[in-house]
Amino acid sequence: MSRILIIDDEKSIRHSLKEILEYENYKVDEAPDGIEGIKMAEKEKYDIIFCDIKMPRMDGIEVLENLQNKGPRNQDTEKKNFAYQ
Repeated sequence: MSRILIIDDEKSIRHSLKEILEYENYKVDEAPDGIEGIKMAEKEKYDIIFCDIKMPRMDGIEVLENLQNKGPRNQDTEKKNFAYQ
């Protein structure tokens, strides 16, 4: 089963997308902002990350850059499927 992370500051968008993906039998986690999303991505391996671009505290571009620049555990981020919404 594929693991998916949704990073979005709008709760309704996170929940709607999660509901659709779980209906299709994906394992889905969600984060309310980029900082929390990075923490989650450092702890778990995700097959795809859906990330909002415009968010407070840290935008989606900063999230991707941060994950690419982390240690060995996340060196595969540049090969990871990362989708902006």
